[in-house]
Amino acid sequence: MTAPHTIDRTRVHTGPVTRYATRPPVRPVVSPPPRRGVRDVLGGLLTPWAAAGLVAVVVAGAIVGHAGWSGRLSSDAVVTLLVFLIAVWAWIFSPLDDTYVALGGGITLVIVGIIDADTFAGTLGSGVIWLLIGAFVIAAAVTASGLSARVSARVVRRARTPRQLVHLITAALLLTTFAVPATSGRAALALPIFLALAAVLHDRPRLVRCLALVFPFVILFSAVGSLLGAGAHLITAEIVLAVTGTGIGFLQWAVLGVPLAVVWSHLAAEAALWLMTDHAERARPLSVPPAALEATGTATSGPLTSTQRRVSVILGLVVVLWCSEPLHGVDPAIVAVLGALAVSAPAVGATTLGAALKTIPWTLLLFMAATLALGKALNSSGAAEWLADQAFGSIAETGPAAAMVFVVVSAIVSLLAHLVIHSRSARSAVLIPIIVVTAPAVGVDPAAAAFLSTAAAGFCITLTSSAKPVAMFAASADVPGYQPRHLLTMSALLAPVSLVVLIIFARWVWPCLGLPLLSS
Repeated sequence: MTAPHTIDRTRVHTGPVTRYATRPPVRPVVSPPPRRGVRDVLGGLLTPWAAAGLVAVVVAGAIVGHAGWSGRLSSDAVVTLLVFLIAVWAWIFSPLDDTYVALGGGITLVIVGIIDADTFAGTLGSGVIWLLIGAFVIAAAVTASGLSARVSARVVRRARTPRQLVHLITAALLLTTFAVPATSGRAALALPIFLALAAVLHDRPRLVRCLALVFPFVILFSAVGSLLGAGAHLITAEIVLAVTGTGIGFLQWAVLGVPLAVVWSHLAAEAALWLMTDHAERARPLSVPPAALEATGTATSGPLTSTQRRVSVILGLVVVLWCSEPLHGVDPAIVAVLGALAVSAPAVGATTLGAALKTIPWTLLLFMAATLALGKALNSSGAAEWLADQAFGSIAETGPAAAMVFVVVSAIVSLLAHLVIHSRSARSAVLIPIIVVTAPAVGVDPAAAAFLSTAAAGFCITLTSSAKPVAMFAASADVPGYQPRHLLTMSALLAPVSLVVLIIFARWVWPCLGLPLLSS
């Protein structure tokens, strides 16, 4: 007797049984993740390190309160600093999302009257937010067209030795700095290329491990080449504009950042090659066949498709208009929105506007808006000036060497800040207001100091949790990447090298490119 709603038809004598079912297949029910209770949250906060950080915040709060009681700080500055200290502690130790903390800090400043509601809400409608929205839509079209993956695959196929492969990958990733904003987006774009290469080179594990390090390192170090390379860059440009009245535009950022991105990225790639492979591995030839990269889902041979050609033309025009802003005067945000409309236009673009908007990391935009509000409050209340005096007041009395001492200290602090503040944008929100206020007192140009600090903050490779690209290429069940010890080895080598490179650029290269280190 057959089961209800099921009919069995069996062929005569011999043959398979064919079953026809009118009942739909049963799908497993995925239960939502359990909600974290109050005890779970408190247990995560009451770790030894979090407790030590909380003690430090209490001590710092007492110092701030005493400064306010003695009249050295205004009440607005005291409240702003207390909110700022709590936000920094929460960014470092709490399990709360960074955006949640930033929004909570910003709305607290509105409630207590440090900033008004229009200022807080206006940051979300600022030009930098619209610039990022347009850039993300353009990036979605570039990805949907397969243009970036195709260019990368063509570059990789030209390699004949491991060294050529490593440096060609570095060059290709450098180009994506202007096509895809945010390092996590570029990492997501590059991961399929790496997995395809890892499958082809499965018999060469040392080279695969080297490539697993090269991809995230170059993505992070090359981001300094573009104003859109990281959200921290836009935060820095806005804070510099608010303090000095003159920001750092797209073209100037590229002129200053591209040379550093090229040198820094190729140095990191060469370091990974030397540390992760031996002489025999580096001398062994290789060839990456076109079929090996078919796993990326993009045709890697033949001419560009019509869609890819249209997208490449639109992208080129957008970049040219960004770079030529001093000539035509059109705001970069307007250019970005026009480009977004072009790449999503019917019968022209590679995607629809609705699909592209779904790819935008809205939490990042909210985080940037909230941190901009915090930065404005630090500057307008006088809190940043007081912090700068406490942190660097003694340096201002050291004489002619003050400028270089300040530059070296700023670079070291910015290089190491990723060990405690994992968000790149949060690091800029914390450091840049203090640095741009202190720099003039020690004879350093505030824009140069801010650019140096922001570039140094891109060194976030020591821990798997230091940056999303680092985590994405780490070894797992699906990714033949690296272990934490490999990151520590690379960081120990690259940290002093990076410091020297940054100081050389700040002292000699950037002044030749129009950004003097010393204020006139």
